[in-house]
Formats: sequence, C-alpha cells, structure tokens
Amino acid sequence: VQLQASGGGLVQAGDSLRLSCAQSGRTSRRYHMGWFRQAPGKEREFVAAVNWSGGSTYYADSVKGRFTISRDNTEGTVYLQMNSLKPEDTAVYYCAARNGIFEESIRTRAYGYDYWGQGTLVTVSS
Repeated sequence: VQLQASGGGLVQAGDSLRLSCAQSGRTSRRYHMGWFRQAPGKEREFVAAVNWSGGSTYYADSVKGRFTISRDNTEGTVYLQMNSLKPEDTAVYYCAARNGIFEESIRTRAYGYDYWGQGTLVTVSS
C-alpha cells in the first residue's frame, strides 16, 4: 500500500488543521492506520490510531481531547483533525499502515507499522 500525507502548514497557537492520508494500492481497506510525529532532535512518537473499520480509536495522552482520528474507507483516506494546537505540536507528521493484530504494544510503536507516508510538516507559532 502507498500512503500520501498532506494538510500540514504554519498556524498560530489555538488554531486547527486537518491532515489527510490517502491510501492507494491493493486491499488498502484492511489496514489499521496510525499517525506519528517527529519533532527536531526527538524520536518519532505515537499520536493516534484507528482500526481498519474505524470503530476503535486510540490517542496519546498529549493530544487526547484535542485531536480526532477518523477514516473514510470508501475514499481510502484517514484524517487527523487537530484542534487547539500548541507550539509543542510542531513536528513532521507521518501516517502509517499495519495489517495484523492491533494491541496497544503494537499500535503505539513505530516498528509496529508496515508502511509509511512521506510526512507533512506542522508548525505552530506561539
């Protein structure tokens, strides 16, 4: 499966952005999806995940209540709605796909995903 992330940009603290991750390729619909981010000088960290059906969603504590992950399997797209953005949300955001079990120890780890998009930069100014 191929992943194309988009929607990043420069915003002010308190603003909102919606990231998109377009999936293409065979049987993309069966994949569980995740969003990760990587700030300069830091490791890639888990942000949010959604199972293949969209029925279950998971969030990092740092974004819970502000970010919402969703998916539209008819369009093959996963979204990350980001509200009340903070300067500490500044990072390159990556979407990723996984086919298989989706327990917590897997879905919150970058190594648990099989495919990655190219990343989209989100910059939040104070």
